[in-house]
Amino acid sequence: MNKHTERKVRMQKILAYLKKIYPKPKSELKHTTPFQFVVAVMLSAQCTDKAVNRLTETLFKKYKTPKDFAGANSTAFTKELSSVPFFRNKAKAIIDSAKEIVVKHHGRVPASAEELQKLPGIGYKTAHVVLGELYEQWPGIPTDTHVKRFAKKFDLSDNSDLKKISHDLEALVPEKDWKYVNNGLMLYGRYVCKANKHDCSIHPLTKLWPEAATRWPKAK
Repeated sequence: MNKHTERKVRMQKILAYLKKIYPKPKSELKHTTPFQFVVAVMLSAQCTDKAVNRLTETLFKKYKTPKDFAGANSTAFTKELSSVPFFRNKAKAIIDSAKEIVVKHHGRVPASAEELQKLPGIGYKTAHVVLGELYEQWPGIPTDTHVKRFAKKFDLSDNSDLKKISHDLEALVPEKDWKYVNNGLMLYGRYVCKANKHDCSIHPLTKLWPEAATRWPKAK
C-alpha cells in the first residue's frame, strides 16, 4: 500500500468518527448578522474563540451590518479590538472589507469562495469557514491550527502551509464529507486532545492509529 492510500484509509477512519460525534458542523463564534460572523472569523486568527466571543459580546452591540463597520472611526475601532492579537491589522482589514461589501456587493456577504477571497484580510480558510456557516456550502476544507496539528499528528500531510494542507486533506476525503473535517477536528482539539503534550493513547482517534500518541507537532 503506498503512502497516499495509507493516508486515505486512515483519514476514512478518522472521518467516520468525526461524522458520528460531530454530525452538524456549527461554529462556536457568536454572531447575529452574517457580516458579524465574517468579523468574528477574521478576529479568531491566532486567537481563541472564547477570547473573540468575549470581545464581540460588547462590540456587536455597536456594530451589526457592513455599513456599521464601514463607517467606524478607524482609531476608536482599532482600540476596541486591542484585546486580540494583531488588532491593528485586523481592524484595518475589517473596515476595508466592510466598505467593499457595501460598495461592490450591496451590503451582502458574497456567497462564493472566489469573491470572499478578494476581500481584504480574507484568505482560503476564512472564506471556507464563512461559506459553511452562512450558506452551508463546503467547497473546500479550511485549515486552522487544530486541523494543521492533527494533519501532522496523524501523518496526513507533508506540508506546513495551511492552504496546501487543505488541498492534501481534500484529496483524502470525498467532497460530500468535507464539511465534517474542520469543525470536527477543531472541536476534538478543543475538548478532547489539546495541544499540550499529554498521554493521548486512550483518546478515540489515537486508538485508530496508535502511532499518533508519540507525535506532537507544533500547533502553530
